[in-house]
Amino acid sequence: MAGIWKRGNYWRVEIRRVGFPSLWSTFDTKAEAEAWARRIESEMDRGVFVDRTEAERNTFEDLLRRYAEEVSPLKKGGADEILRIRKVCRDPIAQYKVAALSGKVFADYRDRRLKGDAKHRPVTGSTVNRELTLLSHVLNVARKEWGVHLDVNPVSIIRRPRENRARTRRLLAGEEQRILAALETLESIQRDAHGRFADGCRNALVRPIVMLAIETAMRRGEILSLRWTDVFLNERFVRLHDTKNGETRDVPLSTRAVEILRNLPRHESGLVFPTTGEALKRVFMRACKRAGIEDLHFHDLRHEATSRISERLENVLELSSVTGHKTVQMLKRYYHPRATDLAKKLG
Repeated sequence: MAGIWKRGNYWRVEIRRVGFPSLWSTFDTKAEAEAWARRIESEMDRGVFVDRTEAERNTFEDLLRRYAEEVSPLKKGGADEILRIRKVCRDPIAQYKVAALSGKVFADYRDRRLKGDAKHRPVTGSTVNRELTLLSHVLNVARKEWGVHLDVNPVSIIRRPRENRARTRRLLAGEEQRILAALETLESIQRDAHGRFADGCRNALVRPIVMLAIETAMRRGEILSLRWTDVFLNERFVRLHDTKNGETRDVPLSTRAVEILRNLPRHESGLVFPTTGEALKRVFMRACKRAGIEDLHFHDLRHEATSRISERLENVLELSSVTGHKTVQMLKRYYHPRATDLAKKLG
């Protein structure tokens, strides 16, 4: 029999039964307390009881923050994932109790992200899908490892937005020179009325990073994780240990790439480029804005580099060994020859 008594303005219920965990909860009225006790005891009698304590006590934000502390640091893209989790924690969905999460709650979140609001600009379907995949994994880990009960993962039952078309953006005529000019570091940079640096670039590493990306087709994470011990300038290659597919890859260096690396100062950390992915992203976006370049992402440089290298390495196997693509289908997503260049080959 459950124990029910009043404590201040609330009614407290405790259920103790052999073979089951001790349960307790508080309610505003005695009727609510009695109804909860009857339901729990009935489930115990019928052998269908499931402990919902953790789901009822924790908010979704609690799960997100625990995931960011325990799971994200073990991933290659953990730093970016933690930033994404922090953004979700500022969304109203984070304040829901886990037991109250439903398909409608996540459908509302999906639509809110797609449409945007006064504080946030709309995002693409691909971005929302990546976020939903992350949130789904948070709930799956909580269900399987943290004892948080949910009858079904609510993310799995909602409709996903349509993925974006694969990007085919390449550098247009003059854009490479303009972006590199915008990344030139200046000795004296003036701040604007908002306290931001209006012209020039303060991070001297971003310009050689962009140049190296165009020369080698390396990913952002591969460039930032590169260490001097894995740079072999005399043999003209760098060795990547932390690649996306988990395999070690040797990337050949062009003459220009060798010069870029040779002119860099050595840092005590041993990293070739001691900066963060978020810093690189922000500096690159600001430089594009100063240069008047629209709709250019840093990852587009990998498309540009792959297409350029393909003109010198016509063998698909050689090209894929440089870029690290395991299938021709994936390689095709990054190979975007210009129609005018193909026309010249046709004669």
